[in-house]
Amino acid sequence: MSETSDLSRNYYELFELPVDFDIDRAALDSRFRELQQTVHPDRYVNASAQEKRISLQKATMINEAHTVLSDPLPRARYLLELKGEQAIDDQQTISDVEFLMEQMELREELDAIKSSEDPLSLVGDILDELIDKIEQREQEIRQLFVDNQLQKIRDTIRKFQFLYKLRSEAESIEADLEQQL
Repeated sequence: MSETSDLSRNYYELFELPVDFDIDRAALDSRFRELQQTVHPDRYVNASAQEKRISLQKATMINEAHTVLSDPLPRARYLLELKGEQAIDDQQTISDVEFLMEQMELREELDAIKSSEDPLSLVGDILDELIDKIEQREQEIRQLFVDNQLQKIRDTIRKFQFLYKLRSEAESIEADLEQQL
């Protein structure tokens, strides 16, 4: 358990990765499996209660770190925190009128799905569009981190959040429609 003995290490250090928005997913996943093995409960069957508790804490941290670094939105938020920025206020509004209009249109499309002739096809099209938009924001945020444009990163993260929420809603609608088949 010595490899993971410092619970105060940041997630990048824990996974032995450079502190960057771009992540080597293969290295992340490989290191995740290695770390999981070091804290697996089977290794602590005969351990003291304290050792078992510490092992559980480490396993929890490893899982949380992997979850954060695996997904661009939480990774961007975490990276901003590592740069000393305050947490993003989820209640703060976006001032980009064009983006907001685009979100309203997408929301209207989502609302119209169930009354369309081919709702499953329409929700698939909307999901494709949302995935494209999320990928565009990911490219944008990648460059903003390179340029160290912290305020623009914050704004882009807020946009990311909107898109993630819409994607989640679309996936939920799609799952409901598939169950009805």
